[in-house]
Amino acid sequence: MRDYDAATAFLGEWGRFQRLVFFLLSASTIPNGFNGMSVVFLAGTPEHRCVVPSGANLSAEWLNASIPLELRGGRAVPSRCRRYRLAALTNLSALGLRPGSDVELESLEQEPCRDGWEYSRDVYRSTIITEWNLVCEDDWKAPLTTSLFFVGVLIGSFISGQLSDRFGRKNILFLTMAVQTAFSFLQIFSISWEMFTVLFLIVGMGQISNYVVAFILGICIFFAIGYMLLPLFAYFIRDWRMLLLALTVPGLFCIPLWWIIPESPRWLISQGRYKEADVIIRKAAKINGVPAPEVLFDTAEMQDWKPQQQQKAILLDLFRTRNTATITIMSLLLWFFTSVGYFGLSLSTPNWHGSAYINCFLSAVIEVPAYVIAWLLLRCLPRRYSLAGIFFLGGGVVLFIQLVPADFNVLSVGLVMLGKFGITAAFSMLYVYSVELYPTLVRNMAVGATSTASRLGSIIAPYFVYLDAYDKYLPYILMGSLTVLIGILTLFLPESYGNSLPESFEQMLKLKCFRNGQQTTGIRNAKESPKVLVTPL
Repeated sequence: MRDYDAATAFLGEWGRFQRLVFFLLSASTIPNGFNGMSVVFLAGTPEHRCVVPSGANLSAEWLNASIPLELRGGRAVPSRCRRYRLAALTNLSALGLRPGSDVELESLEQEPCRDGWEYSRDVYRSTIITEWNLVCEDDWKAPLTTSLFFVGVLIGSFISGQLSDRFGRKNILFLTMAVQTAFSFLQIFSISWEMFTVLFLIVGMGQISNYVVAFILGICIFFAIGYMLLPLFAYFIRDWRMLLLALTVPGLFCIPLWWIIPESPRWLISQGRYKEADVIIRKAAKINGVPAPEVLFDTAEMQDWKPQQQQKAILLDLFRTRNTATITIMSLLLWFFTSVGYFGLSLSTPNWHGSAYINCFLSAVIEVPAYVIAWLLLRCLPRRYSLAGIFFLGGGVVLFIQLVPADFNVLSVGLVMLGKFGITAAFSMLYVYSVELYPTLVRNMAVGATSTASRLGSIIAPYFVYLDAYDKYLPYILMGSLTVLIGILTLFLPESYGNSLPESFEQMLKLKCFRNGQQTTGIRNAKESPKVLVTPL
């Protein structure tokens, strides 16, 4: 009995039709680059200080001295969240006393910003921070907004997979893109932080679907293109509502793709819809310029065929043996902390020296060579040593940032960019490495579990950035240390380069510290490139 792959082998692996669908699916991820990192500018926090109302009856001298100084970044700067008690200042001003000479300011009582804040307009005209005063006692709301977006991504990853199996790949792909675009538009009309955040969570739910239908290198690069365009939009549009509108419009350009991107013939056959699959395959054959057989799918032969005939796996299978359980735990830690590092560095671009817009653009640009280098490493070098090396590179340079003198701003930014390069390359390589470690029975389950660990890492990443409020080097110390730690951890994982994919738990590669004797798995051509291409066919 022929299966689906045998029935469609005449099309070839990389014809004109496959390239067209691949390009369009990858291009559909460009808006993900907007929405995934837009919070960098939507929730940008400008410099701010307490408002001193004009009716306070203070002299100009006391008005200028009404904000106490605090030490921040090694410099004495006006406090963001405190002011001297206005009633006391008014009395002192009425008595004709002068600050500094007649009265020691340090001895005066302080109070919180009871009348709101003044915000600098040098970088942002308006953000959700200035809109709803998410500073000082409410500054925890900004990282929570970002975290809830990634909670939405996690929820979407669970829901979209189940819905795709039931209603079709194409239907759910376009549904999630519609959710992403529609709810981004609704965010423009938010009247409160709570409303904005709930809508942002729903936008996150629409982020994930088109990540699972295209070549990983393709999506990553197109995601980076959207990421690069984000600071360009933000530079010219400084109001958060208008910026959000500008970032929403490109999603409308995906609408014509509905009539170009086909449903997955593989899924159609699994549902018994042979005629629809036949039409799509014949169209693909015509575009590829190859003749199609008179009979593509023999209904009698294909009725017993299912895309996944193997035994169903459960989560506990990932912990069936000591070796498998150890690999699973180490893989979960790898994905979790790599995600923390990637999103932590990406979201911290406004905290770097220099322009937030240039920093964000550089953070996006560096991803393209990182993806290309990762692909080359996967083709040519062992997995463990390649991954460990770039983890050491990424984490080590981030740790060195605290040693750079304050005047060497360009060097600090350069080290952060090099760290982002290493962590980004490692992130993309983990997709392939995770697939190669597990046998067929639990491979999809393992990828799902590690992806979930990655989503959990992205959820807590904003709080690593939040630590900047306490010490500007603390986020980098933590992210750098954790990245170096998982680099060491990688060295204990089994090497999969040059080995055939395991089909059973008995063929699964052993951990380095558990290994004894020869490997029992077969060897494949070391020049063979990693097969991570997934097309709608």
